[in-house]
Amino acid sequence: MTGVSENARRLHVHTFGNPVGVPVLALHGVSGHGARWAPLAEAVPELRWIGVDLRGHGRSPWSPPWNIEQHVADAIAVLDRLEIEDVAVVGHSFGGAIAVHLARTAPERVERLVLLDPAIGLDPDDMLETAEDTRTDESFPDLEAARADRADRWKGVDAALVEAEVAAHLAHFEDRWEWRYLRSAAVVAWNELARPAVVPPAGTPTLILPATRGDFVEQAWLDQCGAALGNDLTVAEIEAGHMLFLERTDEVAAHIREFILG
Repeated sequence: MTGVSENARRLHVHTFGNPVGVPVLALHGVSGHGARWAPLAEAVPELRWIGVDLRGHGRSPWSPPWNIEQHVADAIAVLDRLEIEDVAVVGHSFGGAIAVHLARTAPERVERLVLLDPAIGLDPDDMLETAEDTRTDESFPDLEAARADRADRWKGVDAALVEAEVAAHLAHFEDRWEWRYLRSAAVVAWNELARPAVVPPAGTPTLILPATRGDFVEQAWLDQCGAALGNDLTVAEIEAGHMLFLERTDEVAAHIREFILG
């Protein structure tokens, strides 16, 4: 496993919910940040939510490497820093891929997995196109332009959550506004998502919530998960786009509460 640097130990962490509840490590997707978990944490306040800003995102260090192995090492460093032996891990999109690799690397630290429209083993040609698009600088002249861009990308998400995203994740640089993530790290993430698909290790209770209007979860991968996990796998489709935990928060929360707390 990639060595743990001091930068890994300084990853920025957002905490929500019950400080003595069951710990949940929450991993966001490409270009995201840990504060995005606030609405879901408010819907399941019994849990101790730990939302990490991944390396290259938010207020965490932006230094490389940005590959999955380093994100896994960073996640373990956060658990060590907080003196948490094992957790439930919730991952969305790229965070779902990291969560699966975390469970495969350190199965003793992952008590169970929740994968929200996970992005794993995606088409290399699609990832090339997405990575090339990501290389182009994206900035906004004012807050309203950034707000309109996010609302367009997050169709179906409540306007109040779009506003919260602007407040938490938009940074001002001289005469422009930009989302608070490093584009180089995002390009590497799209590369990482073109890796061959892997599945959670046998014996790991796993809940997968695919978004019906998303394009990430393939039935063939779900079948592979079923073969590896058997009765430890639960799959429940959510009628939503890729940002399902913001679009259908209460429904996603109900699944998570049942799966983690019973």
